[in-house]
Amino acid sequence: MPGKMAREISAGGVVLRSQNGTWWMAAIELPEDSRSSAPNSRRVPRGPKPTLCLPKGLVDPGEKALDAAQREVREETGVTAELVEKLGDIKYVYLRSWGDRQKVFKIVSFYLLRYQSGRIDDVTPEMRIEVARACWIPLQDAPKLLAYKGEKEMARRAIDYVATNPDLVPKPAHVAGPPASHPRKAPRA
Repeated sequence: MPGKMAREISAGGVVLRSQNGTWWMAAIELPEDSRSSAPNSRRVPRGPKPTLCLPKGLVDPGEKALDAAQREVREETGVTAELVEKLGDIKYVYLRSWGDRQKVFKIVSFYLLRYQSGRIDDVTPEMRIEVARACWIPLQDAPKLLAYKGEKEMARRAIDYVATNPDLVPKPAHVAGPPASHPRKAPRA
């Protein structure tokens, strides 16, 4: 139907991990060739700077948004994570740069997730078409490092949540981590 806008529902995760008193967030870097075709690409920084974003993707038919967010996190970062709480929804309109070039109204539900297991960037070769690499970034820096406005807002909400919920992660008896001389070193896993 001409004039009718398509709708897409996606879900994603803000995966947090605490190590040596620093909060880290899982992020993905888009492959260089996909930067220009990403939704909202006019807002993506150009040049040598990598495009960092949150792991997210379409909710499959019959799938719940939370399940999709956890699946996308696992597929795009290599880690598994459990629910802390829903952070919110991002809503925007974009023009498809492929196929029918139709306008699309998109809703992305984001969940605050706690790291459980896995090794960051342990993704299948097939996922490299969507993810150049996955990495841990300091949560405090995430609003500056992420490429998209709505995702920057989700990072700020995660920062606020951590600040008001100090019991987010139970204190383990001993956490192996980097030496004290490297307090800002990203977690290995």
